[in-house]
Amino acid sequence: MTGSVGGPPIQELYRLRRDAELHLGEDGSLSLRQTRFQLGLEQPGMGRRALLLRLAADWISDVEVGRLVIGLEGESRVLPAQLLLRRLVAHSWLDRRVQVADRPLFDLLPTGLGRGSLPETRPHLPAAHYRLSRFATLAPDQDRLVAASSLSTLTVGCADAALGAVLAAAARGVGPDTVARTLGVPPEAAARVLDELVTARILVTDAEFAAEHDDPPLAYWSPEELRLHQRSRVGRHVLPVGGTYRLRDRFAPQPLRRPYDGGRAVELPIPDPATILKADPPFSQVVADRRSVRAHDEAEPLTVDRLAEFLYRSQHTTATGQAGGQEVGHRPYPGGGGVYELEIYPLVARCAGLDRGLYHYDPVGHRLEPVAGWGPAADRLLAYARGAGAMSRPPQTVLVVTARVQRLMWKYEGMSYAMILKDAGVLTHQMYLVATAMGLAPCALGAGDSHAFAELSGLDPLVEPSVADFLLGAGRAAGTAGAGGPS
Repeated sequence: MTGSVGGPPIQELYRLRRDAELHLGEDGSLSLRQTRFQLGLEQPGMGRRALLLRLAADWISDVEVGRLVIGLEGESRVLPAQLLLRRLVAHSWLDRRVQVADRPLFDLLPTGLGRGSLPETRPHLPAAHYRLSRFATLAPDQDRLVAASSLSTLTVGCADAALGAVLAAAARGVGPDTVARTLGVPPEAAARVLDELVTARILVTDAEFAAEHDDPPLAYWSPEELRLHQRSRVGRHVLPVGGTYRLRDRFAPQPLRRPYDGGRAVELPIPDPATILKADPPFSQVVADRRSVRAHDEAEPLTVDRLAEFLYRSQHTTATGQAGGQEVGHRPYPGGGGVYELEIYPLVARCAGLDRGLYHYDPVGHRLEPVAGWGPAADRLLAYARGAGAMSRPPQTVLVVTARVQRLMWKYEGMSYAMILKDAGVLTHQMYLVATAMGLAPCALGAGDSHAFAELSGLDPLVEPSVADFLLGAGRAAGTAGAGGPS
């Protein structure tokens, strides 16, 4: 589209979206493909075929579309080519660029695909004041800054760096005059910029900005949580999600068993399944009795044998082979793709048969590997766990759950961290059931001191961050006061 009101013309250009490809079939047909999506274009004709090839290679304007088709097929075939172009735009197969004269201002980049994937057009109100939405993000993408919102399926690429200044000014608020002055464009071009930023939910009115902070349901969501939710679920976007093995050709997969380079490990006794079967209460009773217990037996604390049985029943790992070139295994609880990225690090404050300090549980070899002795970071970790667990005395053991993120992210894309949290929840439930069956005192925490753990363990939080925390101690005899409320 072009437009001009006493100034340079506003043009709209088109190009095949960056994550799509044009494929030529053996029968001469053409198809557009984007991950799992495909649009067939059987025998499109010379003009439309040339248009598709041009769209796959570079930007093209409406005027250039007409010239291209007229030169190949004549003026009568321009309309079918324009209809194809509009169809591709409506189904989000094309990126769009808006420019004034020969100056590109911004690119409109759809994240969805198919009919109804574009947001409803929201023209700006000339007298309104617009703010940067609290759900908007600005991030570099190849050669440009891209503005996106979790509330929209349309992102905006800053083809002109001055548009970044507009977005920065929008933190306080902008109107058409500010946009025109900052970009150095005529009023009609500034109006088009505002139209598209408002449609993409990058900019919102003062009233909408207040509602994002104060009114349900948006007031409940943090921008980070909404982004994680939207990115890890399909439907609103067609970004890659799932086992894409995106790093398979760049890095070797990590092994199932975490390497250990420390000193002598503490070998743990393997529990006898027959003894466990006789001693355990029925499963339905275990489920019914499951509680968070916030008091530990101080007279007879946790022992190394009891801790060993708990860890074995919760996390013992056996290798089962390979999948997609990656070693996979089996644990007592389900894990995404059999990858089993979670590790357990017991911080032992009081356990008969073990020195105080931080250990790593080797679930394949069933042993404890000393990581660090007691120190100030251990005090902070224990103090935070005590406060988070609302305990009157320090817990006997804090089980810190970490994730070897590179192992999971080697295979999965778009959903890796969400999967880690789901896996951590499943492991937490497994630990609750095992502790309840054994008569121990379990209590999961909502959060832990990740900085103190990283300092104590020496682990890089970008390589193996802590993602869950679980308190464990010896359970008091039935009927003893101070067990804590149920949860």
